[in-house]
Amino acid sequence: MKKVVFKLVKYVGLFLLALLMYGIVITLLSFIPVNSFDSRTLIPAQKIEIYLLTNGVHTDVVVPVKNEVFDWSKQVKFTDTKAKDSTAQFMAIGWGDRGFYLETPTWSDLKVSTALKAATGLSSSALHATFYNKMKEGADCKKITLDCNEYNQLIHFISDSFQLNGDKVSKIETKAVYGNNDAFYEAKGSYSLFYTCNSWANQALKAANQKAALWTITDSGIFRHYAN
Repeated sequence: MKKVVFKLVKYVGLFLLALLMYGIVITLLSFIPVNSFDSRTLIPAQKIEIYLLTNGVHTDVVVPVKNEVFDWSKQVKFTDTKAKDSTAQFMAIGWGDRGFYLETPTWSDLKVSTALKAATGLSSSALHATFYNKMKEGADCKKITLDCNEYNQLIHFISDSFQLNGDKVSKIETKAVYGNNDAFYEAKGSYSLFYTCNSWANQALKAANQKAALWTITDSGIFRHYAN
């Protein structure tokens, strides 16, 4: 009996140590910046403004719905939402675990099975698009200026995250939308302890040659590089 208890204590201790090391590593790596130096002077015609938006846990990348470079409404349609509001100027896009998105409207709804699948990378993912008429800068919303080449790289990264049906994005038919202006789509990749919704947003910034963390799983790991 003592041997069983000893082994149990040992394994619990190792598990807790692993969690501690995991927490230390993800915190330290999120402080290491990439693409932190920017000496560009963009002429007005080259400027494309995007935003980073957080709800305190999850980060969205916000892009203009339509400009001279790309028209997102041809891919992510206004008619996919309840409101069908074609006057929207911005589209926030985020990637995440499908179970979290569709089955967990609040933390109290979180199932053990959903959490385990998400943590281990065994579940599928989804993209969540939300249309906005305007964006308001603040602690939870940071504006970033890109040039055309950087924006094209961002477009490629986001577009490549969609799971396509032929040449079209695959909308998820669900009643689990958050409001009248959003919709869900099938996505590539799997969520895990090592690659979260915020990791995806951080990778999007890297793809566009913008300030980002070396690696992060949290929104704070991204936003600390846009504190000023």
